[in-house]
Amino acid sequence: MASDNEIQYAITRGITFGKARSEQKEDPNKVKTKARKKAYHTGSHKSGAAKHKAEIRQRVKNRASQRKTK
Repeated sequence: MASDNEIQYAITRGITFGKARSEQKEDPNKVKTKARKKAYHTGSHKSGAAKHKAEIRQRVKNRASQRKTK
């Protein structure tokens, strides 16, 4: 429980909320998300949903309206 002095200090000067400290340390040998994301986009990680989405992306990419003209 807060003391009377702490409560009075909070009333007169306000409360400042700072950013929470991050306790997680990043591992330098950890695989980055980009590699996993590419596997999902290409449907190569054997997920049915990923394969279906990759197939749709490929069809959209191959549309005449989506092709770049020179």
